[in-house]
Amino acid sequence: MKVLVTGASGTLGTEVVTCLRAIGHDVRPHDRPDGDLRDPAVVAAALAGVDAVVHSAAIPEPVSHEPHETFGNNVESTFHVLNQAGRAGISRVVSISSASAYGFAWSARGAAPLSVPVTGDHPYVGDDVYGLSKQVGELTAATASRAWDMTVVSLRFPFIGSGARLGRHLGPIHEDPETDRNGLWAWIHTEDAARAVAAALTAKLSGAPILTVGALDTTALIPSADLLSRFLPDTVVSRELAGFESLFEVGRAHEMLGFVPEHSWR
Repeated sequence: MKVLVTGASGTLGTEVVTCLRAIGHDVRPHDRPDGDLRDPAVVAAALAGVDAVVHSAAIPEPVSHEPHETFGNNVESTFHVLNQAGRAGISRVVSISSASAYGFAWSARGAAPLSVPVTGDHPYVGDDVYGLSKQVGELTAATASRAWDMTVVSLRFPFIGSGARLGRHLGPIHEDPETDRNGLWAWIHTEDAARAVAAALTAKLSGAPILTVGALDTTALIPSADLLSRFLPDTVVSRELAGFESLFEVGRAHEMLGFVPEHSWR
């Protein structure tokens, strides 16, 4: 299968390109030097002749750019990629969303989940522009899926990392677990995230499913139940969490993709 990968030089995009090529896909990488995806002509050229798309290009946080730039870039590029993919008859797109789409990760007011484990039907409670851009991206995916009768799989990933990047992330958390409260101590190894993307390209899915994909464990050194009692005392616990179990309900997504994470920092 010939696959366009946008954001191909990013943390996830680089690994996705490697993973897809390793399992036999013909990959067309695209990144900003190849043209701005807010330009319909650039998008049309990138999509020409491909069978599927992995759309991972985005400004990945709300702090490095002005809010209107983050929102405009993420939303407009997603619209053009999905709309033109539909027009071109492409039947499968994997759109990289984020666990930030729940609204916790970058919340300036410390938004907390209403209940845990956090499931896919948890309402959006955010106040930041990045989470908002991902929410709109998912709505765009659903709209494009209906308009063009194509499958658009939105994957909500938490922090993605491995090696030195993961080490830099874990260090402060192990000194003070409260530093990862907004992220709910969730993460996924870069290789596992790429494998999930590859699985989403061929899994038996339809419509515009939104799947939260993460590691089975947290980033913390203390058990999940203790994290909840110390840092999220007002959050309802809908079922007992064992050991260092993720605060996100990731099992359903893993089953739908036929995918199991292979890595744990422990």
